Amino acid sequence: MANQGIQPAKLVLLGDMGAGKSSLVLRFVKGQFTDYQESTIGAAFLTKTVPEFKVKFEIWDTAGQERYHSLAPMYYRGAAAAIIVYDITSTDSFNRAKNWVRELQRQGNPELIVALAGNKADLAGQRAVEPGEAQGYADENGLYFIETSAKTSVNVGELFNEIAKRLPKPKQVAKEPGSGNVVLTRDAPPKKKQQCC
Repeated sequence: MANQGIQPAKLVLLGDMGAGKSSLVLRFVKGQFTDYQESTIGAAFLTKTVPEFKVKFEIWDTAGQERYHSLAPMYYRGAAAAIIVYDITSTDSFNRAKNWVRELQRQGNPELIVALAGNKADLAGQRAVEPGEAQGYADENGLYFIETSAKTSVNVGELFNEIAKRLPKPKQVAKEPGSGNVVLTRDAPPKKKQQCC
């Protein structure tokens, strides 16, 4: 019964090849980091439960190569949340992240929770994208923004936990005391029966 009340949530990672999407997922799910990460082909699938928020993330880590771009809608369709990852040392990577934001705004679900993650914060000395610029862009577009480092684990847990926190909570179902029957809670009180004749 440990999993009682745990809700699945589809989460998709989008972004440029080499931005560190797979490294972020690996750090979050398994607490691991490798300096050389094979390029993802198509997409990789991992899961991780966050018990304190009663969420089981079903994570789709999509390939960053341009040739796989046309497959992306298959992964973000029906997603509850998306993390768009860019590399803070690359302006091109940030510009491509903005393209992903536009694509999700055009085709995605209006309730989709979107986070913008500036990865490789451990390389701040080689920074090409200032946090203020990314924060300003995120604010204009209603995104949650954070800088992360998959390598040093900085803010990785915070990123996923914040998404878990923002997910809509499932509708509460109340049990009638002592009956074992389930009564769905209503917004309006039930109408009184009309007396006839």
